[in-house]
Amino acid sequence: MAYATSGDQHAPVRPSQATDIAVADRRQIVARTRGRAHGPVLRVVSPSDIGELIKPFVFLDYFDFTPSGGALFPMHPHSGIATITVLLSGDLRYEDTTGAAGVLSGGSVEWMRAGNGIWHDASPSGTGRFRGYQIWVALPRELENGDPESQYLPAASVPRAGPARIVLGGKDGAQSLVNAPAGLNLLHVKLSSGERWRHDPPSGHTVAWVHVNEGALHVSGERVENELAVFDRSEDALEFTAEGATDFIFASAVRHPHDLVLGYYSVHTSTEALRKGEAEIARIGKRLRAEGRLR
Repeated sequence: MAYATSGDQHAPVRPSQATDIAVADRRQIVARTRGRAHGPVLRVVSPSDIGELIKPFVFLDYFDFTPSGGALFPMHPHSGIATITVLLSGDLRYEDTTGAAGVLSGGSVEWMRAGNGIWHDASPSGTGRFRGYQIWVALPRELENGDPESQYLPAASVPRAGPARIVLGGKDGAQSLVNAPAGLNLLHVKLSSGERWRHDPPSGHTVAWVHVNEGALHVSGERVENELAVFDRSEDALEFTAEGATDFIFASAVRHPHDLVLGYYSVHTSTEALRKGEAEIARIGKRLRAEGRLR
């Protein structure tokens, strides 16, 4: 009889399980990147490169540093997208032009749907290790020029399914509180050495990727460490095995069907939608300057 390993525990694999594992090995890794340094941040994905492969996820920054008192993301605008900040450790000071302001601690999640235009500031507060992700999601046409909305969730409000914290979407009956468009899953997962974790994508989720920030993963017959790996388009399951204590995010989604029309801080589906968003950004910026909140 075959055996599956999870940590130091061994359990017999039934024939149906063996079939499932074989299915989980079908998906191949089609792209990998370690990103490039961008100041104190590692720029892993941009809309003009791997963002085209994994849209609606079009941008990914990973940050891990000790703050020195400077701003990380000083007040700046967006339109046409939502941003997600997944704070793994440290404290995050935030403010946006919906009127929200405050401080989040490690484990918290910031979701900001820019819609037709918003400005925000997200920077370290304190001197502890500051680590996490910021991700951009291209919005569907019906939301890309809609009203902005922001949510700031403390760690206790992020649900779990086994070793996975559910940032967006759902898994195993647990559902994120983030008011995100349908067709998105984003999970933060921690595994102990040798532990296995399986993900069966929801129907229609043909986009899938993983970014490992600590430890290493074995998946699809390959090893992934300190990098992002993109899987081929499929609804097949994926099974991950940890090498050492491993920390990573995993995302799946229904593929965004539109071309990406890019502004400097904006991503839209058409030049007209971009024009509207940039006009609203300029209007808000003029007001912030008049109030002395921008130089």
